[in-house]
Amino acid sequence: MQTYEKLGVFYLGKEYDLESKQPKEELVLLKSKDLTTHAVIIGMTGSGKTGLGIGLIEEAIIDNIPVIAIDPKGDLGNLALTFPRLRGEDFRPWINLQEASNKGVSPDEYAEAQAELWRKGLSDWGQDGSRIEKLRNEADVKIYTPGGSAGIGVSVLKSFNAPPQVIIDDKESYRDRISVTTISLLSLIGIQADPFKSREFILISNILDYNWSSGKNLSLPELINAIQKPPMDKVGVMDMERFYPSKDRISLAMMLNNLLASPGFEAWIEGESLDVNRFLYDHVGKPQVSIFSIAHLSESERMFFVTMLLNEVLSWVRSQPGTGSLRAILYMDELFGYLPPTANPPSKGPLLTLLKQARAYGLGLVLSTQNPVDLDYKALSNAGTWFIGRLQTERDKERVLAGLEGAAAGGKFDKARTEQILAGIGQRVFYLHSVHEDEPVIFNTRWVMSYLAGPLTRNQIAALPSINVTSSERSVTSESVTANTTPISSSVIQETTHENEMSSAAPILPPQIKQVYLPVKFGAGGKITYRPSVIGMADVLYSNTKHKVSTSISYTLLTPLHDGPVALDWSEAETLDIGIHDLDSNPLEGLSFEGYPVAATNAKNYDSWKRLLTQYIRTQKSLKLLSCPGLKVVSEFGEDERDFRIRLQHLVHEKRDEDLEAMKKKYASKIQTLTNRKQRAEQAVEKQSSRASQRKMDAAVSAGSAILGALFGRKSISATSVSKIGTAVKSTSRALKSGEGIEQAKELLESIEVQLDELNLELEQQLVEISNRYDVMKEELEEVEIRAISENIAVHLVGLAWVPHEK
Repeated sequence: MQTYEKLGVFYLGKEYDLESKQPKEELVLLKSKDLTTHAVIIGMTGSGKTGLGIGLIEEAIIDNIPVIAIDPKGDLGNLALTFPRLRGEDFRPWINLQEASNKGVSPDEYAEAQAELWRKGLSDWGQDGSRIEKLRNEADVKIYTPGGSAGIGVSVLKSFNAPPQVIIDDKESYRDRISVTTISLLSLIGIQADPFKSREFILISNILDYNWSSGKNLSLPELINAIQKPPMDKVGVMDMERFYPSKDRISLAMMLNNLLASPGFEAWIEGESLDVNRFLYDHVGKPQVSIFSIAHLSESERMFFVTMLLNEVLSWVRSQPGTGSLRAILYMDELFGYLPPTANPPSKGPLLTLLKQARAYGLGLVLSTQNPVDLDYKALSNAGTWFIGRLQTERDKERVLAGLEGAAAGGKFDKARTEQILAGIGQRVFYLHSVHEDEPVIFNTRWVMSYLAGPLTRNQIAALPSINVTSSERSVTSESVTANTTPISSSVIQETTHENEMSSAAPILPPQIKQVYLPVKFGAGGKITYRPSVIGMADVLYSNTKHKVSTSISYTLLTPLHDGPVALDWSEAETLDIGIHDLDSNPLEGLSFEGYPVAATNAKNYDSWKRLLTQYIRTQKSLKLLSCPGLKVVSEFGEDERDFRIRLQHLVHEKRDEDLEAMKKKYASKIQTLTNRKQRAEQAVEKQSSRASQRKMDAAVSAGSAILGALFGRKSISATSVSKIGTAVKSTSRALKSGEGIEQAKELLESIEVQLDELNLELEQQLVEISNRYDVMKEELEEVEIRAISENIAVHLVGLAWVPHEK
């Protein structure tokens, strides 16, 4: 096999034979500098698009290329899941418990199967754990959650600070900066501003220009005040009051003030500043990967943040010296909505500028999408490298072909051949078109080193070591602690800790003991101290095949510590409604620490308490649900009886409509049969007297009308309807008896009468059954108790928790 560990080369996979549908031995190696002309990845869901993107970022990490990744779906956080030892226990916290349950295996077995899958997959592609170790050591992976608290926060308000002088001096860049900042801010409060017509846009942009041009920073509160009392008297040649009266300006200020005062907005002003340089490199200048997970944001919030980030990236680009090499990568996992062909969302301006100008400064854009139709292919013609995976529709293929043709810009491009190739592409197979190469290449993507666990939840993001631990710190906190490290003696700790002692600093405990700090409640008064307790956090899968239940629940339990033979009892625990992301890793300044029992200093106790927590959850924290035996439906976790019955009513309405439709079809056929036989009976008595014939005709019609009216009339079927049917049939019988020579007709109608009686009986039974079946409010619900087995209990944390206590 060829060697691919070459600086400046990305190992993407192997060439692929479309006829044999097998990978060849030739490796596909992409020159990193080719990405300075940008790249586009297009493929439908399931095409392997995310795997290709993650693999490309992995190669960038190994090549010491920093990456900023915008992650609207939550998949890119998988880059933090790298396990050099490839052990099942490493995969265990990140597996999908639902998939394990569906496959009928325990979580441990499923984790080991995933580890084996990764070992084999990597081996097949010439990789192993040592390459994963290299990946981990080359760069940190940091996950930011702007507007959220699961990952690292981002303070977006820094973007209202005055830009660098180099930007101010560049009139075009300065104008773009003001325009994009204004549009993105207004979009956050639901205003789609036109730069030439919108008073809101013109006012705010003038306020920004007034302050920025003199080098003055501007916070959001200051901007709100400036809207009410603008620093300028005129806008253009018009007086401010005539252009934008004060009462109207107050309305705009109130909208921004409401945004600032909303509870969720705190997350937008906390965290690291929006500094691209610090996103690309850590405190010692080492390249890193900064992933911005925005799946939790609303559409307007996503647009706001993406636009602000792109604006900062553009400013950073313009401050860099020109280069022909790849300096950094900006990866966007889903482009749909941010670069449409006709509309002009706030994100489109900076994206277009970056596509045109960033290559000269060494920034490569890699733009990925599963929606190839609604994209500005004229803008994407600036991309020199295209990765095309499996496409869903002919329309998708037509748009992609048009984009490729534009990207070729008069170069070699065989549209017919390309169309034929795209039709035969399967999963993890891509068509690579590059302006830097003479011929396109079909290749199979390599196995990624990161574990593809799917979109990470908020709790999973918060639990990632990379949120609080960098690679430079792993040498101290990882399993590879050197043998000559001197451990802290427990005897020393015992000599310096007493239950009733107060301390001004957190105790020094063995590194195996995790210490966390609960937040101080808002509005707390008086003197506050930290009191020790033990915290346990676990995810539990409750599974029951009989009732078709598979539910995951997260528990956070806080239990007091005692000084004595039994230091801890989980049955005394209080259940807290907080997650890992709500805990602090450092104490608040100025708070004292109460004394703690000696048992809290022994790391082995926490292993024992972890086992006891699993036992406690298994025996005492059962899942209690409601069951409706008649419908064989079980309530969901957190669904009370009222909500459960409402849901049951909706279910039975659907079932009822299906049953009524089936009944109509069933009895319509029988009614048609009786009608045909009635017609033959009429023919038999036609020769009889007109009076007898008339009586028989009326009675037969009456019977038929009663049946039709009961089943298909506007009125519902009732006991009265059934009675009328029977009466009409008896009338028919009497009419036939009064005639002469009607024995044959009599026998026929008697047969019809028997069948009608049977039909009446069936109708009555159906009515009773439906009435009983669909009265869910009278249904006796039963309680179902489901216990979790030990294998389905994943304990994420058992540690010493310092709880703020108000004296």
